[in-house]
Amino acid sequence: MAQSTHPELRALQNELRAIFDAMANFGAARLATKPPILDSSIDVSGSSTDEFHSHQDAVHGLRALRDAVRRDLDVLDKFLHHPQNDSGPSLSTNAPYLIAVWNEVLHAPPPIVTIWHTFPEGSQPISIPRRGSRKPPGVKIDVVADGGKRWIRVNTTKNSRLLAEFREIDSYVTDSEDEFSDDDARPSLAQKEFDNSILRMGRSLLDAAQRNPLASTGEVPYITLRLTRLDPSSPDPKEQDPRIGHTIQLLREMGIDVELGERDTSAAPHITAGPPRRLEPTIRINLDLSILIALVSDITHSSLPSSPADADARYIPSEQYREWKRKRLEASRRTDEDIDESKLWQNGIGKHSRALANQALQEMARGLLHELRDRLAAISPSLQGVEFWTTPEARDRCLRIVLSKIGGPNEKRRASALFLSPGTSPLEAEAAYWQNSRYPPGFLPLVPTRVYDGSIPPADMSPPDQTEKGRTLSPFFTLLARTCRDILAQDAVPPSNSMPAVFPSVPPAPASEQRAGAIELKDAAGGDDEIERAAVTKANPRLTAHTVQSMLWGAARGWTTLTANKSSVKAILRDIRAAEGGYGWVRESQIGAGGAGEVGAAMAETAALWVVDPRSLAEGMRSDFREPDPDSPVPGAE
Repeated sequence: MAQSTHPELRALQNELRAIFDAMANFGAARLATKPPILDSSIDVSGSSTDEFHSHQDAVHGLRALRDAVRRDLDVLDKFLHHPQNDSGPSLSTNAPYLIAVWNEVLHAPPPIVTIWHTFPEGSQPISIPRRGSRKPPGVKIDVVADGGKRWIRVNTTKNSRLLAEFREIDSYVTDSEDEFSDDDARPSLAQKEFDNSILRMGRSLLDAAQRNPLASTGEVPYITLRLTRLDPSSPDPKEQDPRIGHTIQLLREMGIDVELGERDTSAAPHITAGPPRRLEPTIRINLDLSILIALVSDITHSSLPSSPADADARYIPSEQYREWKRKRLEASRRTDEDIDESKLWQNGIGKHSRALANQALQEMARGLLHELRDRLAAISPSLQGVEFWTTPEARDRCLRIVLSKIGGPNEKRRASALFLSPGTSPLEAEAAYWQNSRYPPGFLPLVPTRVYDGSIPPADMSPPDQTEKGRTLSPFFTLLARTCRDILAQDAVPPSNSMPAVFPSVPPAPASEQRAGAIELKDAAGGDDEIERAAVTKANPRLTAHTVQSMLWGAARGWTTLTANKSSVKAILRDIRAAEGGYGWVRESQIGAGGAGEVGAAMAETAALWVVDPRSLAEGMRSDFREPDPDSPVPGAE
């Protein structure tokens, strides 16, 4: 194989290969905007999972660009590998465009929000894409940089292509003059104003920028157009035309930053890590349903297992529970087939027991209440001013779940105490909540947990610019609030079944479902009551209406939302990224406002979301659990 054949393609091949290798490590650079999520989840070994931060470091769209480079590289490799192509015509490749985009990524002012994002055209509403759906038409931006303030578009049009457009325009003018000079002539295709494809692209970029200002400031993004192969001063007489220079002049008069030629790759800026990031919660914490369940769970409050084997043994259900489960399955059977006890254990009871044992191991590694207290004490040593809030739907749903036969006696008492049931004094509720807990009374100011006035905040309530401590809030709060409102505006899908309120003092509420634990409510229940399923949202079936409402309240107040629902956090992040093109940005100098720190020290930022591991209702699944006398009232539930 002659190395001298197709030298231009071989040069592109080498450059693409170098770019492909460089992209593998690029995601670790601190160039991408990251959502302010405090991840306190751990694996069963006691180590931090870093589940959210690991994927946040990668620039959104980088994988798609790398995949495109790999595909072009594969095509080039195959073409140059076959000797029969040595004497044939050259191959048309997208490599020059891909290389130009990569060079813009390297030179773009950080942070990079996304690569290859399409903004809706005209008045088309922003929609959250679904798998398999056709992408709507729009304006493509190659690199969204500087926290969304700068949009960069690469165009590889050559002089020859633009000259072909000019010749076509000239032909209309000639035809119009030669054939239709009389007054009754047909409408002419000749231009009344100078225009071409480059100018039309420029206008579409400006229009898209006007329609998509920054969420945090309302600032309109600045457009940079990189014309890599358009040369108004070409030395080749065949490629010269004053209209090329006129086109570039008109683009600049529009307000577009026009850059000509390829980037000088030797001048690529050196990527350096910024100061480390330290996320802190707000002094007021917004609670969703999953964390309400965790706060009353037996796993959170009971004495810790002495070993993993002890954790496994603790959640081998009692014979009483197994007998109830077997009878329930027999009552629901449609045939006379015997129940396979081994499958019942493997796929039902055993699966739930293993999940609860794993949660107990996580609690052994780091107690949930210890984690909350330590984080909050770091910002308020005496816990002065710390408050916990939740939505009416989360409260009602929590009480329905726990006060049915799913919760054990201690879990029911804690749930009732958490919300100050009628006739109970604050001191009585405090004592009831901490009774039989391994923690001392008042370990955290959880009682009473306050409840918002409505399901969603007023329409005119927007996230504040700063926290109560004067620290600038990330624009992510605004993006989160806007995305939640957009999702809820599309209405929720009603559940397929309903159930009356378990607790008479709790009014009927919209259907909601918690996914905090590994146990399905219908399988964990200790009776025939079936908890009403969630009302999922039309915009995203992975999100329940009450979960989005909880996130909206936290974002609108500028408070940290505490959740044990990882799947919902991932789902809302996907929706924000799809609708907004990124997560917003606060410059590090702003992030540190309100808190002095030495150079290189970790700079504090307010967390919008705080993720912990779930704790399910588990008291009824304990091996030592015995059903109390049904005539005995639940303390605190009168």
